[in-house]
Amino acid sequence: MLTPAPDYATLTAGFSWDIPARLNMATQVCDGWAVRDPRRVAIIDVTDGIRRDMSFGELWRLSRRVENALLDRGVLCGDRVGVLLSQSFLCAAAHIAAWRIGAISVPLFKLFRTDALTSRLDDSGAAVVVTDDEGAAMVAGQGLAVIRSQDLPDSTQASGGVETGPDDPAVLIYTSGTTGAPKGALHGHRVLTGHLPGVEMSHDFLGQTGDCLWTPADWAWIGGLFDVLMPGLALGVPVVAARMEKFTPRGAARIIAQSGARNVFLPPTALRMLKAADQRIEGLRSVASGGEPLGAEMLEWGRKAFGVTINEFYGQTECNMVASSAANLFDPRPGFIGRPAPGHRVAVIDEAGEITDGEGDIAIRAGSPAMMLEYWRKPEATAEKFRGQWMLTGDRGVMEGGFIRFVGREDDVITSAGYRIGPAEIEDCLLMHPAVATVGVVGKPDPMRTQIVKAYVVVKDGASGDDALAEDLKSWVKERLAAHSYPREITFLDALPMTVTGKVIRKELKARAAAEAKAEGQP
Repeated sequence: MLTPAPDYATLTAGFSWDIPARLNMATQVCDGWAVRDPRRVAIIDVTDGIRRDMSFGELWRLSRRVENALLDRGVLCGDRVGVLLSQSFLCAAAHIAAWRIGAISVPLFKLFRTDALTSRLDDSGAAVVVTDDEGAAMVAGQGLAVIRSQDLPDSTQASGGVETGPDDPAVLIYTSGTTGAPKGALHGHRVLTGHLPGVEMSHDFLGQTGDCLWTPADWAWIGGLFDVLMPGLALGVPVVAARMEKFTPRGAARIIAQSGARNVFLPPTALRMLKAADQRIEGLRSVASGGEPLGAEMLEWGRKAFGVTINEFYGQTECNMVASSAANLFDPRPGFIGRPAPGHRVAVIDEAGEITDGEGDIAIRAGSPAMMLEYWRKPEATAEKFRGQWMLTGDRGVMEGGFIRFVGREDDVITSAGYRIGPAEIEDCLLMHPAVATVGVVGKPDPMRTQIVKAYVVVKDGASGDDALAEDLKSWVKERLAAHSYPREITFLDALPMTVTGKVIRKELKARAAAEAKAEGQP
């Protein structure tokens, strides 16, 4: 844990990484606590309105049962294990069980549909999936061994795990796929340690007596899994599980009140919905947010609604929680990401890979424990992610007085309702529709979601670009990818702007979408 300090300079000056040669995240988040304090509350589930607490001792026993089920199905060190579960006791136990035996867990989103799931399962080579009845139906026919809660053996006697080091692979988390298919960011057992300083900093020194964590973000994403669940368990802070079919301000307030959560991570879209409903929430000690910058108006509203200053943090799947604001250390600066978290070196570099005072690429120095080992089986893509010893984030920015000012995305990723959505995967899906000739997908500015997915489509000869086809195309993507990534708007064009080599010029489409939003009166 970070040692609380009176200011940022003191905090960072006294920090150094302590990463042992032998390290396994199962020990960090479960096994150690099960020995030291087995009755300590680990997870609080309030999904159906009834509170159920699981202690670390109970979590250890559940994870041992999952471990035995994995071993019975022949899972070995290095094998990939899909975890197709929403926030739940079993979701946490599945990751822990996989890590304990040296396997690689692969978090999968329950809102994925056939194509999105298949692409990730095929790419990872996972042969086993831990899921529930709904998830089992989703992967039926794919030749996978399925483990559900009713399939778990009663025995908690297991092999005792394997010895792993900080760089041994532990978790494979898929990115948004900004170019081509989504890429798997492979992380070692050190990734949790790398997250902890930023998580603690964003929650004003998380780990105080009475702290309790919750986020509406799904545990299938790095924001839910490694910004909340695993850091909370590692620090001995109870984590709330609450599977919301749809985020609502009143539902969020109920969950917080019933569970006693007082440290929450709320994505910007959730904050906007709370603000629109003027939902006030009392009893919070810290509120963190990340994924896109918040403005001065939102920060001011947050102080009134929550009684605390919202701390913004920064990172991405490849290297997360590397910068943060911290109201107890320094005043926030709207439009700025914050300051580098202890142990991470974040800078703005130029084309030569040198630190610059002007606008440049926001980059993270190699050596961060939170940094991925590689893109799964993609050495060329891994090499392209780096410029010398710096990992490129794909964001542009300026460093001013130790604060990082965000300028904008360098790539075409769409940020919508807290999700980072790659246009290429959606384009590929739409191109499979028999009526589509060509398509370009971009983000269109939206006051609630930051952006919405907008598709510009050229239809094949004989097809009609009408409202009926637009609705059919939306359903086509919903059924094959995910409910959050379908195009909310579709415009049919006679032709798309193309380069001489036949690539869609997204820059022109983004400018068109921005002009449409402006004409509609959006700010």
